[in-house]
Amino acid sequence: MATAQSELLEVLDGVEGWFSPEQVERLAARAAEVPDEGRIVEIGSFRGRSTIVAARSAGASVEIVAIDPHAGNDRGPQEIEGFEDEAAEDNVVFNKNLAKAGVADRVRHVRKFSHEAHDDVEGPIDVLHIDGAHRFKPAREDIKAWGDRVGRGGSMLIHDSFSSVGVTFAIFSTLLFSGRWRYVGRSRSLAEYRAEPVEGLARVGNVARQLAQVPWFLRNVTIKGLLVLKLNGVARALGHPKGDAWPY
Repeated sequence: MATAQSELLEVLDGVEGWFSPEQVERLAARAAEVPDEGRIVEIGSFRGRSTIVAARSAGASVEIVAIDPHAGNDRGPQEIEGFEDEAAEDNVVFNKNLAKAGVADRVRHVRKFSHEAHDDVEGPIDVLHIDGAHRFKPAREDIKAWGDRVGRGGSMLIHDSFSSVGVTFAIFSTLLFSGRWRYVGRSRSLAEYRAEPVEGLARVGNVARQLAQVPWFLRNVTIKGLLVLKLNGVARALGHPKGDAWPY
């Protein structure tokens, strides 16, 4: 696995995106488990970093669907609206990156907003990776509507969990007390949930494991505030790496 991880990171070198090596490893592992003729759906692709991970890790018969309108909305940290020109370039670079990684023919890009794309994906989903809109309402809708399409035993991975305020509140409102989704763990902000029954005391434990992430969430929110205020030195004192990158 270490060799495969090293090769994957080499392929990803130069591909922009907020997707750390730990997150690459988690998504790659879930993608590799998808059965023949299965399906991986990604909501939010930016320039293709996570898309490449899924496509290079899954079996040859697995369908890979990337849903991203590249419309200038929710493009990245603090880039909610008005980035149409940048998003148009993102689409060009996205396709170039997929081609360079050798997976252009493995990925079907649906250039629509996620709530408009349900009819473009037929059948159940084995792995769902959500990294779309980070505001509460659209994030909650992605988790609910697309999560309902994940088959039993499938996985849902949500980026910016316990980091983005909107995404975290969406998780708590839909998954915290869920009897259908078991919280598996996280790689930095990439939280993993498994579609399987959670009952009795196991449900209590499931709630507790999610609530245990609250201190880390509060730390991330504090760091973001410090970065906005240009107090990078204080952010570093809290363990944030040197620089002004948004915690992810």
